[in-house]
Amino acid sequence: MATILTPLHDLWSHHGGDSTADAMNAASKRWHRTADRRRRDRWIGGGVALGVHALVLSAVLLAPTPGPREPEPPPIEVALVDPLTPPAPPALEPKPVQAAPETPAAAPKSPRLAPKPVKHVTARRTPPQRLVSAPQPSEVPPRFVPITPPETETQVSAAELAQATTAESEASGGAEDGAGASGAGDGLGGDGGGRCDMVAHLQRALRGDPRVRAAVVGAHRAPGFVGRPLVVWNGDWVRHGDEEGKGLASVRQAIAVEVAFAPKPCRAQAMHGLVVLSLNDGPGGARVVLGAGAWRWSDLLFAR
Repeated sequence: MATILTPLHDLWSHHGGDSTADAMNAASKRWHRTADRRRRDRWIGGGVALGVHALVLSAVLLAPTPGPREPEPPPIEVALVDPLTPPAPPALEPKPVQAAPETPAAAPKSPRLAPKPVKHVTARRTPPQRLVSAPQPSEVPPRFVPITPPETETQVSAAELAQATTAESEASGGAEDGAGASGAGDGLGGDGGGRCDMVAHLQRALRGDPRVRAAVVGAHRAPGFVGRPLVVWNGDWVRHGDEEGKGLASVRQAIAVEVAFAPKPCRAQAMHGLVVLSLNDGPGGARVVLGAGAWRWSDLLFAR
């Protein structure tokens, strides 16, 4: 047998038998190391699991236990009762009638004394008083006394109004105008050789302005001015009543604008006396008066 194995061992050694044994030994060592590592991991995992279970168990055992619960209050009983009816008022007892007090017995009369003599006095007679009655009111009806305007307001007489220039008298040639014959259109033909009908032009402008009409009508309704012409300029703008400015601000502004935009020959037109501007053609209509002795239309632009 030895003779057989010896040649086999020599043959194994000759063909590399040592290297194969080494490989097997290395593989065996690796398997043992892997088995040891797995065994160690299992021990570590088991220890961690045991630690976690121990912590949970200790937390459950050491948790504070709640104290005894407070007893609930007893329920409140509610009973429905019919409403109470008020008691009837007590009956009034009749008051006892008090007996009249007994009058004491009359005292005995004292003996009468002799009366004293009485002196007779004669009274003086006074003359009878005469009654005077109040005078009876007369049956004469009261007389209507027109209210006169305040003394501070400028007044115009009837003679001055009769001689004043109006739009009608100006159209008939009553007003002086040095610009030639009557022209058509607006009546302001100073630059084109026509007439300067400034009175008619201003009258149309004031009638077409609702603010001017309202201001003049309101001033005419004041006590003492009903039906009277209203003077707004007599060389200076006239103040009326309690207004803040002179010449009724709306009337003054409207006249100043129309005069300022009139042609230069019309502004320099010489005028004498008063000018009456009528705001309507009806009887008793509101009228505006302006003017002085001798003046020009341009004077209205520089008056204060």
